[in-house]
Amino acid sequence: MTVPKAKMIPKELTIHGHTRIDNYYWLNDRENKDVIKYLNDENAYTKQKLFHTEELQNDLYEEIIGRLDKNEESVPYFVDGYYYYQKYQEGGEYPIYCRKKENLDKEEEVLINQNILAKDKAYCAIGKLGVCSNNEVLAYSADLISRRLYTIYFKNVKTGEILKDEIPNTSGEFAWALDGKTIFYTQKDEVTLRSHKVFRHILGTDVSEDVEVFCEEDDSFISSVSRSKSKDYIVIGSYSTVSTEFRILPICDPTGEFKIFEKRERGHEYSLYHGNGKFYIITNKGANNFKLATCGETKTSSENWEELIPNRDDTLLESLEIFNDFLVINERIGGLTNFRVLNQNTKEDYYIEMGEESYMAYMSTNLDFSTSIFRFGFTSLKTPSTIFDFNLNSKDREIKKQQLVIGGHDPSNYTTRRINVTASDGVEIPMSIVYRNDVELNGNNPTLLYGYGSYGHVVDPSFSPARLSLLDRGFIFAIAHIRGGEDLGRSWYEKGKMLNKKNTFTDFISCGEYLISENYTNSNKLCAMGGSAGGLLMGAVIN
Repeated sequence: MTVPKAKMIPKELTIHGHTRIDNYYWLNDRENKDVIKYLNDENAYTKQKLFHTEELQNDLYEEIIGRLDKNEESVPYFVDGYYYYQKYQEGGEYPIYCRKKENLDKEEEVLINQNILAKDKAYCAIGKLGVCSNNEVLAYSADLISRRLYTIYFKNVKTGEILKDEIPNTSGEFAWALDGKTIFYTQKDEVTLRSHKVFRHILGTDVSEDVEVFCEEDDSFISSVSRSKSKDYIVIGSYSTVSTEFRILPICDPTGEFKIFEKRERGHEYSLYHGNGKFYIITNKGANNFKLATCGETKTSSENWEELIPNRDDTLLESLEIFNDFLVINERIGGLTNFRVLNQNTKEDYYIEMGEESYMAYMSTNLDFSTSIFRFGFTSLKTPSTIFDFNLNSKDREIKKQQLVIGGHDPSNYTTRRINVTASDGVEIPMSIVYRNDVELNGNNPTLLYGYGSYGHVVDPSFSPARLSLLDRGFIFAIAHIRGGEDLGRSWYEKGKMLNKKNTFTDFISCGEYLISENYTNSNKLCAMGGSAGGLLMGAVIN
């Protein structure tokens, strides 16, 4: 394979005042024939090198898709008089988005059949769907070119008519006002793909008449727009790596001025929630692992915040779900998600029991303030994804759905473990492991070690039907919960970034060495995997 010499001239770039040389800048020209030829040559080279594995590839592909439920359907959730859900049908690659009025025995309304939308298109991704307040107009965003540039379309769900309004070059995010005709959306810069502007659009008007209500001038920030769960506010968010800022607007006044909730300050990250006539704020101001505070609706700056749950060194406060009588607080303790339930009337609290040593739990769709039912998801390396409805009063739980594995799957046939590995500097690094019960720990097992370790992102131990093709062939699978993620709190992230980034790499190496020393595998059968920022990890540990 040859690369055109004329195209290999390095590009000198100035980034934040520093000169950088980019030897691959020529690949930036997406329409250049030499670029396309080079990519085709790379694909041909890969195909040639893996030719001897093609039969196995096909076998694995058929095996993996054979486990998938061709008629998968999500658990319906109720909002504004309708049950909403999505489903797959055999022969279709994409979901069908549906709803039923008042109860699940009523006639089904198809909002969007993505299989039809994607017909004759090389790519099709739905960003978001949202119905306006009168339940008659659906807004949905779609990317049809694979650049994460979404166009927002509108459909009259009563008549099926696609409206003339089309909003291009958006992030896919939007928020309806209460009048049923005004929508706010975020626009992207077409070159950098940075979401930087928020506009207001009125149905039936030309997009050229849309009003810009916010522009994020700082190119280290991106912007978002959303609606509070209470449906009382439109919220504009600005996010950088270490700072956040929000602006709020009463949803009943869509042409009004957005008000800054709390001014941005480098190092201050906060998120806000609204319910019961007040705001709840998760903030790291004076709280490295974040604390929960509240304030009224008029005076929202931080000097007016009242602490509800303090910072704790062993607990990372991640998110919140508000109900009329309860708060459910998403806390990470020892690297694992815990749901703490706080009764707002009696002030009593308790934790929801999870039942496994190593697992992933997550908040599902909870849009009703008045209910005492909290819906959450649970999965582990051996347990398929399960949706529970949990009664916050009685503590009873009901399984609403568990992921179906075609051909059968018995979690009791597998062993999961959560162990600690001593890193090179003496710090204990968590690692999650799964393997079949009949695997003998004799030091001769093929083993795949996965890692990420960046941006505070936590890789939770979750179930994968595809992974069964490894496990049932005698593989051991492990996740190294290395520094750079936020598994053990904010400091876990900070000790794996910038000048501490080397810890991410040495932690992963220590986990690999542990698997060898404890007779899970040997150096000839240990494989490593990481993507995106995990690709940086792979390059570092290999070298």
